[in-house]
Amino acid sequence: MSSKRNTIIMILLTAGFVAVLMWSTIAAQAVECRVCVEFNGRQNCATATAASAEEAARSAQNTACGPLASGMNDAIACDRTPPVLQQCSAK
Repeated sequence: MSSKRNTIIMILLTAGFVAVLMWSTIAAQAVECRVCVEFNGRQNCATATAASAEEAARSAQNTACGPLASGMNDAIACDRTPPVLQQCSAK
């Protein structure tokens, strides 16, 4: 009986920890940005969330540049390219 009780307590504690971890992660994502980038004659868009508009826009641009860039030099150049579209909104 004691082993079964300990198992139930451990499952409840683990579930509680996972719930708190998920809540804190989701709560930190206050802003969502959609960014479209044109680089080397191609265009791609991506969406990202973060605590601030600046962080979300930077992350979205980095994600949008992924398929457009080949190699580190292109990735850096694409990240420095002004976006064609940038829309941010609070979540």
